[in-house]
Amino acid sequence: MQEGQGSRLYVKRTQRDYSLGTQRDYSLAFKLQVVDAIEKGDLTRKEALARYGIQAKSTLYVWLCKHGRLDWSSTMQKKAPPGKRIRELEKALERAREDKEILQRAIDIAEAQLGIDIRKKYLAQLSEAIASKRAGDTALGE
Repeated sequence: MQEGQGSRLYVKRTQRDYSLGTQRDYSLAFKLQVVDAIEKGDLTRKEALARYGIQAKSTLYVWLCKHGRLDWSSTMQKKAPPGKRIRELEKALERAREDKEILQRAIDIAEAQLGIDIRKKYLAQLSEAIASKRAGDTALGE
């Protein structure tokens, strides 16, 4: 460092300092690849910044608004990407299917132990209720 009277302070920059302070140009194909990975849910915005060495969150935000298929203009708050949300919903659906299977087996066991048809009684009562409601509706309409 050199310092003179009325002169500026000169600091020798290291290679790392220089690379952090420069603006990089990214190809359109690269931008589209990053945006696609985020919108599919393969990467979060933070992961994309780290993996691809993008220097600013705002750069990524501009790409998402400009090149993304989703509306990112009002989504800078932390929100799960659509792909991640889809995977969560698929897991919840699978869990619901498993729960249904467990309940079906419980009904089978109860029917076997009690010697009655639980499903048939319920469906028969439901059919009767629907039929009587329809009969009541048609009687009112006449």
